[in-house]
This record gives sequence, C-alpha cells and structure tokens, in this order.
Amino acid sequence: MARMKFLCDAERCIECNGCVTACKNTNEVPWGVNRRRVVTINDGQPGERSISVACMHCSDAPCMAVCPVDCFYRTEEGVVLHDKDLCIGCGYCFYACPFGAPQFPQAGAFGLRGKMDKCTFCAGGPEKDNSAEEFRKYGANRLALGKLPACAEMCSTKALLAGDGDVVADIYRQRVLTRGKGSEVWGWGTAYGKPGQQPPAQPKS
Repeated sequence: MARMKFLCDAERCIECNGCVTACKNTNEVPWGVNRRRVVTINDGQPGERSISVACMHCSDAPCMAVCPVDCFYRTEEGVVLHDKDLCIGCGYCFYACPFGAPQFPQAGAFGLRGKMDKCTFCAGGPEKDNSAEEFRKYGANRLALGKLPACAEMCSTKALLAGDGDVVADIYRQRVLTRGKGSEVWGWGTAYGKPGQQPPAQPKS
C-alpha cells in the first residue's frame, strides 16, 4: 500500500499561491482558515526560497499523540485525518504541530474557537466517500476518485509534489541529479551528508 506524502521543491516554487487558491476553491475552506500557505525564507536576500506548507501527514504525528479525545486517525495510505464530531476545539494539536497545520475558524479560549480544520490530502473524512455531509465538513475527497490533491495538480511549476512517497522521492532525486547540484541544494547536507560532516557554510551577503 502506498504511503501518501507531500514534497515542495524549493528550487521550483515561485510563490504564486496557486496551491493555496486551489485548496480553498476545491474544498470551500471557511474564511480565515488556511489549510495550505506559502512561506518565504530569507525574504529579499540572496538565497531566498519559498515553500508550500500544509499538514505533512507525519508517520508519527504529534497531533495524534496529544489529542485528549483521539479524534485523529490514519488511513491505510498514511493520510492523517480527524473526526470533527469528536473534536472539542481544545487547541492542543495546534501547539503540538511543528507545521502549524491545525486551524480554527475563530479565536478564543478553550472550546470557543470551533472545530479544528486542516489539510486532508483531499481524502475527505470518516463520512461516506463523496457524500454531501463529507464535503460540508472536510471538503472534496479526490483520493477516492483516483485523483491527487488539488494543490499539487494546480502547481504550475510542479514544485509541489504529492502521492506515493517512494515515487515522489524518485522524482525529486532525479531532479537533483539533472540539475547537477549537490551540497548547495537547500537541506542537502542535512538529508544526505555523511555523519559528522557539516554542510558547507553559506556565503555571507
């Protein structure tokens, strides 16, 4: 069984926010909730990069670990989803998530912020596939139709990849080899460097 994963190629992302718009349109995400957002690193400086960030559907998801009502569950494809009927809006998942994926429709104290909302990898929720109730609560279930998430399909430069983790890794690996790059690729030294070897220092501006 495939394990679904996202990967954003920082060398290709042009900060067009097409992924953000596609997500909001496809899932009719409520105002003030951003299931996906584009983050710019070193804005206006040499080496500036942009990456598209959403729920990463972690193999060992911290949101699942801290939820007091166990509203999170993982599908056979490795997608981390939640049951809004169980959610009490405590916000523990928001504080636990390193990506800021859990979103709430309004600000407020415990229980007043509403039901948590997050990226579903366009896989819907616990309701019947592609039912009106599922769409109302969780948005489109494109995975059940054999489609990839709308954000990745809409990405004009194919910076945002989604699908089987092994296939996504192979695509990215081929891109890196084709570029003829290695140590200067963002994160390369951390991911592929030898133990004890420090990544090369970045030139100071």
